[in-house]
This record gives sequence, structure tokens and C-alpha cells, in this order.
Amino acid sequence: MSAEIASNRKSGRDFHITAKFEAGLELKGTEVKSIRAGKINVSDAFARVEKGQVFLYGCDIQPWQTAGEWFNHAAKRPRRLLLNKKEIFKMEQATMLQGCALPLLRMYWKDRRVKVEIGIGKGKTHACLLYTSPS
Repeated sequence: MSAEIASNRKSGRDFHITAKFEAGLELKGTEVKSIRAGKINVSDAFARVEKGQVFLYGCDIQPWQTAGEWFNHAAKRPRRLLLNKKEIFKMEQATMLQGCALPLLRMYWKDRRVKVEIGIGKGKTHACLLYTSPS
């Protein structure tokens, strides 16, 4: 059973999603506590492939209030995604194409673990109608 934590509705509006991947997320203990408390924002989150690993950027998990400064985490730090090598290769090949990105679609619980759904999306182009004055 999967319970949804947060979803990114802007990704459906801004991208044509062609493929979806499920990935684990490497988190600290205080981050999990903050997620359970609902102190998370994924509206600007995206993934990037760097040196054979995939990192999640823009995911805002607020620091746990009762934890000390030593144990707490930075709110918008890059977080490593746990994926298979074949999936990482597919994502890397897709992002080499012009206009493709890896937006975060949703974050959810699966068997007491936090999972994210990453999509390969091509940006939608909105045609602008130029006004020409009658002359």
C-alpha cells in the first residue's frame, strides 16, 4: 500500500511525461521525521544525472525543530536517488536530448520507506500569438 506524501502538479502542466521511474531516496533521520510531520515542498523539485549517480534538487524538507544543530539537515540540500544502473543510463540518454528534463512527479510511502516517482519529460512549448496592428 502506498500513501502519498506530496505531488508535483506543475510537472503535468509543464511537461509531456514519456516515462516514469520509481526511486528510493537517501535521507537522514531528521528528514524522515519532517516528512512524517508534512513539512515538505516538492513543487520545484527535479533530478539530474551527475557522474553516474542521480541527485534530487529543489526538494524543500524543513529542518526538524526539536533536533540540535549538529543533527539537523539543510533544507534544500541535494539528495541522492537510489536507482538501477540501467535506469540511470536511460535517464542520462534522455537528458542528452534537447528539451528533456527529469521532474519529480510525486513522493510517497512504500513499506515504511520514502519513494519518489521521477518522470522523463519534454517541455511543453506554448505558442504565443503575436499581435500585429492592422496597417
